[in-house]
Amino acid sequence: MESRRNRAGMKTMININLFSALESVFRYSFMQHAFEAGTVIAIVAGIIGYLVVLRRTSFAAHAYAEIGFAGAAGSVLLGINPLIGLLSASIIGGSAIAVLGRSASQRDVEIGSVLAFALGLGLLFISLYTGYATEAYSILFGEILGISSGSVLLTLAVSLIILAAAAVVYRPILFDSLDEEVAEAKGMPTLLLGVIFMVLLAAAVSIAIQVVGVLLIFALMVTPAAIAIRLTKKPVYAIAISVLVALLATWIGLFISFYEPYPVSFFITSIVFASYLFVRFVYPK
Repeated sequence: MESRRNRAGMKTMININLFSALESVFRYSFMQHAFEAGTVIAIVAGIIGYLVVLRRTSFAAHAYAEIGFAGAAGSVLLGINPLIGLLSASIIGGSAIAVLGRSASQRDVEIGSVLAFALGLGLLFISLYTGYATEAYSILFGEILGISSGSVLLTLAVSLIILAAAAVVYRPILFDSLDEEVAEAKGMPTLLLGVIFMVLLAAAVSIAIQVVGVLLIFALMVTPAAIAIRLTKKPVYAIAISVLVALLATWIGLFISFYEPYPVSFFITSIVFASYLFVRFVYPK
């Protein structure tokens, strides 16, 4: 009887402490904005990331992140919102790569060529800027704790457009992802689908960069989907698991970062990577 009371008391104490911790976190507007943006971005990254892994375009996701860095650096030089330059450069670069490399097997060379040029361009813009380009540099590693309410709204608007477009073209892109040659033989517009997907990917990468940065984009865009594909072959279930992993990693990472003096991106990437290792060894293919 006494042990039951002790266990009940411990549970009550844990619940109270957790509630108190959450209340402390959400007391600050910058944490509210971080959770709002992080939630939206994790959902988009989880959905688009599934198609990225399915189409074997992980390198493209990383490339768009670095292409976006050049756009963000250019925006800082011009005195405008870096997110606008990030989106613009990523979408233009994504469209160019999709047109130049019609099939997935041809895109590695195109991506590498565009990526090298974009990195050089980004460094040039940073060197020309005479002030402190902290906004551009934060894009390399992510700075979601500094996101403003205006950026949250812009992120939400872009995310809704991405999700709406993805819902419209989901079935043909899924078919094209599973077997590109068969899709082309059946008369499907594979080039157009490739361009649409690359644009969606570029936009998704651009908003995900705010959480984990250019150098760690794989954490949200690839690894949750890789975990999901190991757990199930059904697309709907895989997408749901991918989104869930991305959400939990983002939420837990933000929560821990409030109490620890280390970057949010470190916690998010560590959680996702540990989850992947667990699934990798527990569910080997």
